[in-house]
Amino acid sequence: MLLALLLDRTGTGLWAASSVLYFTFVLGLDAGRIGLLLGAAAVAGIAGSPLAGHLAGRFPVRSLLIGCHLLRLGTLGTLLVVTRFDVLLPLVAVTCLGDRAAKALEMLFATRVAGERRGTYQALARSSANAGYAVGAGIAAAGLVVGTPEAYRALILANALSFLAAAALVRRTREPRAEGRVAAAGAGAETGTVAAGTVAAGTGVAGVGVAGVGVAGVGVAGVGPAGDGDPGRTRAPSPWRDRGYLRFVLLDIPMSLDDSVLAVGLPLWLVAHTDAPHALVPAFLVINTVLVVVLQLRVSARFEQPRQAAAAVSVYGLTMLVCCLLLALSAGTGAVAASVVLLAAAGLVTGAELLRSVSSWELAVSLAPEEARASYLGVAGMAMSVQKSAGPLLLTGVVMTAGPAGWLALGAGIAVLSVVQRRSAVRRLDTVLTPPVPAPPALTPPTAPAPVPPAADAAPAG
Repeated sequence: MLLALLLDRTGTGLWAASSVLYFTFVLGLDAGRIGLLLGAAAVAGIAGSPLAGHLAGRFPVRSLLIGCHLLRLGTLGTLLVVTRFDVLLPLVAVTCLGDRAAKALEMLFATRVAGERRGTYQALARSSANAGYAVGAGIAAAGLVVGTPEAYRALILANALSFLAAAALVRRTREPRAEGRVAAAGAGAETGTVAAGTVAAGTGVAGVGVAGVGVAGVGVAGVGPAGDGDPGRTRAPSPWRDRGYLRFVLLDIPMSLDDSVLAVGLPLWLVAHTDAPHALVPAFLVINTVLVVVLQLRVSARFEQPRQAAAAVSVYGLTMLVCCLLLALSAGTGAVAASVVLLAAAGLVTGAELLRSVSSWELAVSLAPEEARASYLGVAGMAMSVQKSAGPLLLTGVVMTAGPAGWLALGAGIAVLSVVQRRSAVRRLDTVLTPPVPAPPALTPPTAPAPVPPAADAAPAG
């Protein structure tokens, strides 16, 4: 599975490094149409995670993940022969939809495979993903040096073939017993039948189907909370009606802004507001890749428990605050000083990424009810998709427009929201992780002792 993830991210690295240039130099699109393509793709990507979570509660995750890989194989293969913009637009959007859905399914699959050691697995997955991005970017750099239309098409084709190889590897991976489908189908039906049978046998009353009624501690689960009249089926909780979990997802959006700061904020701030050399921009990605590969396991081991993950949220906010402070201070300094400060900011934003990758994933799993984990994780995956759509606009349209004060305001805002997120998560963990108090046993009326028969050899009363 980790090898499949490596191949998937290698293809993604190829796409990220070459897609804009392919649209520009091969297809001849202007900046406005390219922006529309990428914007539509980002919007479509928001729907990928909840859609994947919804389907994962009904179908095997492995089959769905293979389907996402093959979907992207098909769209990218078609992209190589299409030149009309009205056809390119849905193709790129569906590609991004499949990409975000695949990431959510990989997260869910890892949760089921790794169990309580999901933090360690997540660290290995993050290291594999970053290594894949680096390999993909390196291959793309070699192709971009050639610069011919055939070289660009070869890069897109290599991306498509990476999904085919990933699908083949996923097919060879055994999927554990699904958690999301147990309560919704098999277990609910079986429990409802046993409970109804117990009621009928214990009380002599047939046809009792009221939820919550039971005998000897056995509840009747025949009717869901909506009373849909489907006996033997329990309705799983919906993340869209869970205000506490939706609050976590909403707050997780600003807790993911390190991604936009690294990819958009640092390079544009260097170019437009500092005297640092432009050749320093690739160093940001190098620092990020090396630190993630070297430190992800150590950070994950330190914050692998749910309450530790909640504490990591506050550390994330403090780290982002210091990073934004350094970015504010880099303006107006000399080239050497600005270079040192920006490299330090790149290290801090990478540290924030390490903390976020642990805390966000662990809390998304721990705060979700086990019987509906697939759909909950699908909704949780929307946070990163929304951030990828809105984060660059926030940085370019608000933060950098305001100058150093914008960075200070952004850092302070993230720090405050991180405290709110930590407190909210701890309160919910107290509810989710605290075992319920067992109900006292039901009192049964005393029964009269059975009469003792006289002994067979007893003398008659006289």
